[in-house]
Amino acid sequence: MVHIEVVQGDITKQDVDAIVNAANESLQGGGGVDGAIHWAAGPRLAEAGAALAPCARGEAVATPGFDLDPPIRHVIHTVGPVWKGGASGEADVLASCYRRCLEVADTLGVTTLAFPAISTGIFGFPADQAARIAVAVLTHASTRVEHVRLMAFDRPSYATLAAALAEA
Repeated sequence: MVHIEVVQGDITKQDVDAIVNAANESLQGGGGVDGAIHWAAGPRLAEAGAALAPCARGEAVATPGFDLDPPIRHVIHTVGPVWKGGASGEADVLASCYRRCLEVADTLGVTTLAFPAISTGIFGFPADQAARIAVAVLTHASTRVEHVRLMAFDRPSYATLAAALAEA
């Protein structure tokens, strides 16, 4: 069973094997956590992403971590759903993001993994619903990943993720 913790901080500064990037389909950087990861990892991340793009919503692909410091071996990119009110399969696509990231992590031999709150920024997925989906998938997953950090950018995000984990 995966040990899950909620951490407030910078995903690019975590001492883990891999981090998840809440990416766009081009895998070449954007805003929010995607932009922060690209900035910290350096320009080779966009080059590597371009070679793998496009990435479909609900899927995941991996690149090296390049210039991330502390050294993070892999960045697992996933493209979450854009919130359209909840009746367009958004929850299923978001759950797929978490499952596919774990599957990719398993192929890479990752045992420690940090996730951002996928799709809750500019994609507009309600944070409380997204947190419950993340925790449900992660607590029931069959994976070799031993430790997951759910990363919160700010105090309200931390409270939302911690509440979802406490309910699980």
